[in-house]
Amino acid sequence: MQKFDAIIIGAGQGGVPLAKKLAKAGWKTAIIEKRWIGGTCINDGCTPTKAMIACAEVAYTVANSRQWGITVPAYQVDFEKIVARKNEIVSSFRDGATKGLEKTDGLSIFYGTASFSGPKTIDIKLRTGNTETISAGQVFINTGASPKIPDLPGLAQVPYLTNTTVLDLQVLPSHLIVLGGSYIGLEFGQLFRRLGTQVTIIERSNLLKREDDDVSAAMKKIMEGAGITVHTGATVKQVEAHGDVVRVVLNTHGESKTITGSHLLLASGRVAQTKELHVENAGITLDEKGFIPVNDQLETSVAGIYALGDVKGGPAFTHISYNDHLILLKNLLHKEQATTSGRPVPYCVFTDPQLGRIGLTEKDAREKGLEIQVACLDMTKVARAIETGHTDGFMKAVVEKGSGKILGAAILGHNGGEIMSVLQIAMMAGMTAQQLREMIFAHPLYTESLNNLFMTITD
Repeated sequence: MQKFDAIIIGAGQGGVPLAKKLAKAGWKTAIIEKRWIGGTCINDGCTPTKAMIACAEVAYTVANSRQWGITVPAYQVDFEKIVARKNEIVSSFRDGATKGLEKTDGLSIFYGTASFSGPKTIDIKLRTGNTETISAGQVFINTGASPKIPDLPGLAQVPYLTNTTVLDLQVLPSHLIVLGGSYIGLEFGQLFRRLGTQVTIIERSNLLKREDDDVSAAMKKIMEGAGITVHTGATVKQVEAHGDVVRVVLNTHGESKTITGSHLLLASGRVAQTKELHVENAGITLDEKGFIPVNDQLETSVAGIYALGDVKGGPAFTHISYNDHLILLKNLLHKEQATTSGRPVPYCVFTDPQLGRIGLTEKDAREKGLEIQVACLDMTKVARAIETGHTDGFMKAVVEKGSGKILGAAILGHNGGEIMSVLQIAMMAGMTAQQLREMIFAHPLYTESLNNLFMTITD
């Protein structure tokens, strides 16, 4: 049995840099990956979806070019080329991450499925079919999450798609039915609609249910304006397959409906990839949903075993996984006391327009009993949006009354994620709404309209 100083299970966006940096610090390190280096983000998450969304945005611009005074007689969507472009980008990113690991001294890569056989002992079922056992004083779990498959009558007989398998399609669906109205469902729904697919989104509550109602309503209006059929407050009763046709029977607002399409995409959440780990052999406890609880320094219920990224629950974003590895490095290599407590959790939904989010929602703030003021500015009043022809959405910020402290923001608009990032930096710097209202921004940027946004607050 080989002994290491550190074992990282999973080569995702937290595991890869953690393994490299521990090895470079002199730790004898092993990293285990059952699939591909790079995790969900590179292989079937951020990288491929955003590459395809970029193609769909070009299709939208060409199809609607007359509003900018440009006439395009005809255009054609080459879906095979779109997929090939996506695959090329993914391969480039994956190969770069793999080579980075391979050339790191003191780092051993094992390709296979890991499971605990003891507190800090790992059995690896290698791709070759052999099994190897290794151990270490410190173990880091970065196995991520996978698509949640809902328990729906008839689903076992339906050839459904997930966010992973939908990327393997070689032919555009004629009618894509999407179960789920959050990030994945909305991004894929709009992507395929712009490429020419008929799209229906079914959501049991509101779109983006964690957001304020006005944000959810605005997103619904944007999706419907794009020609997408949206059913909210809908409960799926049954799914059926009849040859090349998929049927979804649902109940919405007391009315029964049957939706018929060519493909069914499940976008109803994610589950932790812990089943194959057999964490019980290490004494690790799981929560009721199968995620690995950790303290604010990312340590599990077993000393010396840590979890980072999506597998630990909480915000499931690549940038959070990456920040997790920084916290671990600070504490293990530099003896700091870094924690996850109070760290900002920015995120962006890559629809068009984007939704950039940071801090508290209005609903969160009111539930906490905070005295707040809400700044709101429609994108139809943003000079840059008018000039570029992107006036969907609005800017919104939650401000503490009296102090002017910015508590949170939702920017639903073109380049919304970039504008949100400016507000994130301002929040971290302790800047007030008054300061941003008076700040000089270059004209005519989208960010300049933060002046006008905070002018909507009246004393």
